[in-house]
Amino acid sequence: MAGRFVRSSKYRHIYGRPTRKEQCYDNLHISKNAWDSNIIKANPHYLSVNWESGGGGAFAVIPLSHRGRFPEQIPLFRGHTAPVLDTDWSPFNDSLVASGSDDGKVFIWTVPENFSVLSDDDKGPTDVDPVSKLAGHSRKVGHVLFHNTAENILATSSGDYSVKLWDISSGTCCRTLGHSEVVHSMSWSTNGSMLVTTCRDKKLRVWDPRQETAVHEVQGHTGAKNSRAVWMTGDVGGDKIATTGFSKMSDRQLGLWDVRNLENSPLNGFESLDTISGVCMPFWDEGTKCLYLAGKGDGNIRYFEYSNDEFIFLSEYKSGDPQRGVAFLPKRGVALHENEIMRAFKTVNDTYIEPISFIVPRRAETFQSDIYPPCFNGEAVLTADAWLGGQNAEQRTMDLETLYSGDGQSSAAQKTLKTPFTQSAPSAPAGAVAVEPIPTKATITPLPKPSSEPIKAPASPVKEGPAPVRAPSEERALKSVPIEEPAKIAADRIPELPDPTLQAKQGPAKQAIPPPQHLNDPGIADQLARITSLLELQAKTLASQNEQLANQNKHIAELTRRLDTKANEEGSGKDEIIRELELEASKS
Repeated sequence: MAGRFVRSSKYRHIYGRPTRKEQCYDNLHISKNAWDSNIIKANPHYLSVNWESGGGGAFAVIPLSHRGRFPEQIPLFRGHTAPVLDTDWSPFNDSLVASGSDDGKVFIWTVPENFSVLSDDDKGPTDVDPVSKLAGHSRKVGHVLFHNTAENILATSSGDYSVKLWDISSGTCCRTLGHSEVVHSMSWSTNGSMLVTTCRDKKLRVWDPRQETAVHEVQGHTGAKNSRAVWMTGDVGGDKIATTGFSKMSDRQLGLWDVRNLENSPLNGFESLDTISGVCMPFWDEGTKCLYLAGKGDGNIRYFEYSNDEFIFLSEYKSGDPQRGVAFLPKRGVALHENEIMRAFKTVNDTYIEPISFIVPRRAETFQSDIYPPCFNGEAVLTADAWLGGQNAEQRTMDLETLYSGDGQSSAAQKTLKTPFTQSAPSAPAGAVAVEPIPTKATITPLPKPSSEPIKAPASPVKEGPAPVRAPSEERALKSVPIEEPAKIAADRIPELPDPTLQAKQGPAKQAIPPPQHLNDPGIADQLARITSLLELQAKTLASQNEQLANQNKHIAELTRRLDTKANEEGSGKDEIIRELELEASKS
């Protein structure tokens, strides 16, 4: 059996499930700008989409719960004077989004409460204005990226060959990282202490952003087209970096780098993928240790599993619809009851966005803890001042089983109620939300009133379906059983009030018992009315079932008569045949 060994993996059978067109986000005007960005970004509540609009730049925010065909006009997040090139959602506040534009500005926005793309105003939808503006770049801002552990820290890259770090709570630029060419991509380390960038000069740089120095600078992919980098972690041996780019022969490549030894080229060299000309966008899933590669201009998404310092190819989602933009949902937003481990959103023909679910096939209907390790819980661990002062911290994690059972739904919903951006204050923990107490009243909740629609009597002893056949004597006995009037039954259950004249004759030895106070309670009257209606319905049900039994008995009697008639006809036919045979035998 040598050579037939199959590697054991929980994610070996992952498959991508597309979405029907009517369940996609249709009739969108996605930007056709040629700038190399992901075009769309996602969080557990919203999608941000670079929008094709005139009179300045804009982007749209789409609630994930609103699927189908969108109206021609929807509210836009408008304020830039040139096309929007990139957006990014805050990992700690699902209502906070940043945008970078061709006008060299960075705007901060908050999604209004109860935001919807539908509008009842005759004047049309109302656009949303930014809450903060960051000015400092002299050329277009191509990429924006929030910090993954510190609140209110934002990194932006520009055509002025620089990456700036901003404290959006104060609107000030804190650090500037100079490059020799335009930056193609950025990615924070897992604890937020380092930043990796790829550049047009084909160099891969690892920065200490607070010191404004590049601690590592090595030769990256040698091709002339854009390259991407994403920070990942290894099993035990430290952080790794995955890069995608092109060779000198324009072959798409995948590289794996060890942060501790970047100078010795990528581990195992560059892996050739194919010869397609579109840029390959990498997405890393820390929990499952899987890397997803989505190519621009083709409809395929490859996924690999990282193990023992190498990427092991799992499978490939194939589609005939090419994509220009792709976004992946954070792990706390996936459908746990469907064993969905990742969900991607891809743009199709610049007119609609299609969700793609990556699912591990399982038959069990309980939470699968082996495929859902703890994931980032969406809470900040550092303030901006603490991080700028030199502190580092790992992301806080959560057990996804709390979301599966519903215990974590309230905390996930609270992230949308946070303020746009908070000042750095140690008094309140990140993500805390003040909840006002709900006043309670000692009232009796009345039972629901009986519906006008026909309902089944819950206490009926007769089951629906084919009923047993009864003899005529049993049928007559069943019909002769008297049924009490429902009003009489209800009246018998009401206790009689004591007679005050009799109580007065009994003397002072026995005190008069006051009538029960609950008899005048409207709730009791509602209950009696409901019981009366149920009894009437039960009586009608019994009468209907008795009628059905009588009809079935008639039908059985008719079938029996037909069977006897047919048997008699067959018997007479047999006798005729026997006589004919006897006559023939006698003649011979």
